Amino acid sequence: MPERQRRTRSHVHRNERRPRAPLLPGPQQGDYDMLTGMFHPDFVLYPQIDNPRPGAAGFIDAEKKHDDAFPGIRLTVLDTVAEADKVGAYVVVEGDQGGDYYGIPPRGAHMRFSMFNLFTFKDGKIIEKRAHYNRADIMDQLTAGSAA
Repeated sequence: MPERQRRTRSHVHRNERRPRAPLLPGPQQGDYDMLTGMFHPDFVLYPQIDNPRPGAAGFIDAEKKHDDAFPGIRLTVLDTVAEADKVGAYVVVEGDQGGDYYGIPPRGAHMRFSMFNLFTFKDGKIIEKRAHYNRADIMDQLTAGSAA
């Protein structure tokens, strides 16, 4: 093991060949209540850098916007990195639009995008989640070929 990895206790896992379990159990099955026990009381979600959503309710509200628009949405974790109290996950997300997505009506369009999630833990629970993805890319995929 390289010296730097041994010193910081970093871990990198690659899994390009087979899908893994969802990042957080629950949302893909519509079970949001079970998530509340995974979050620290001071949990904050950052879906964009300057847009904090505090508490489990903030997370659930953000997730429902995606889950409701893309029934059966699939997340495949390709890489994970862990260091100290942080875990990062590089994820590919895809699904077919079946509901409204930020004002774009459903027409069955397929979307596929990548995102990076950074989880911070405190007292064995998630205290912060940062999700970085390009919402404009998703919207472009959903409106491709439509009349402007």
